[in-house]
Amino acid sequence: MERPAWAPPGIDISVPSVSRMYDFYLGGSHNFEVDREAARKAMEFMPGLPKIMQANRAFMRRAVRHAVDNDVTQFLDIGSGIPTFGNVHEVARAADPTARVVYVDHDPVAVAHSRAVLDGDEGATVVAADLRKPADILHSPEVTRLLDLERPVALLLVAVLHFLEDEDRPHEAVAELIAALAPGSLIVLTHASYEGIPLSEEQAGGTVGVYRNIRNPLVMRSGDEITRFFEGTELVEPGLVPMPLWRPDSPVEEEDPFAFSGFAGVGRKA
Repeated sequence: MERPAWAPPGIDISVPSVSRMYDFYLGGSHNFEVDREAARKAMEFMPGLPKIMQANRAFMRRAVRHAVDNDVTQFLDIGSGIPTFGNVHEVARAADPTARVVYVDHDPVAVAHSRAVLDGDEGATVVAADLRKPADILHSPEVTRLLDLERPVALLLVAVLHFLEDEDRPHEAVAELIAALAPGSLIVLTHASYEGIPLSEEQAGGTVGVYRNIRNPLVMRSGDEITRFFEGTELVEPGLVPMPLWRPDSPVEEEDPFAFSGFAGVGRKA
C-alpha cells in the first residue's frame, strides 16, 4: 500500500481509524482505502451514517453559537477528529473573533492535520492526548497556555464517548473534566444509541459489529445512561434530544430520518 505524502510517519495505514472513517462519511479526503472499506461495510447495515455525521456537525455548530451567545468563548474540543469545513474555531470566531480553542485527539493523522490547519494561529492549538486520561489534557502545556480554567469553558465531546467502553470508566472521565471547569461552563455532547435509529436493533447491530471487528467498539447507550454524563450540570432547554431537535435553525421535518439517531445535549455547570 502506497503511503500518501500527507500521512504522518510511523502510523499504520493498514488499520482503520474511526476519525478517518468519520472524515470519509463527511466527504473528506484524509482517509485511506482501509478506512473507506470499513466505512462502506458499516454503511451496508446503516446507509444513513453520513446523515448522522452531518447532523452531529450541525448540532456542534449550533451549540458553539449558543456558547458564544452566553459569553463562553473558550472551547476544549476532545475527540475533535480531522479538520473539516466549519470547525469549532471558525464557527466561534464568526461570532466572537477573540474565541480560543484547544482541540484534543489521539489519532496521529487528526493531530497532524490540525497542526497544519492551525499553524500560526495564536488562538487555537491541538493536543495529542486521550479522553481516558483527563489529567493529561487538563495539565497539558497547550491548555495551560491558551485556556483560563478559572473562567467558563465549553467542553465539547461530540461523537466520541460512544467509543469508550464501560471498563474505560467514561462517566468518571467526564466527571473529572467537569470538576476542573469554572461555574458557567458548558458540556456539549452527542452519543450514539439504538433509540431513534430508523432500523431494527438487529440491523443496526451489524454496524456495531463492524466497529468491533476493527477494534474500535461502538457502544450504544440508552438515553438514561447518556444523561448520566451531565451529572454536575443542569441540562439547558430542550434537554437531551435527537440532534435535529436541539434548537434547530431549519425545519426539522426536512431532516433525513437517520439524523434523529442518537442524542445531543448541552449542560451548564452552576
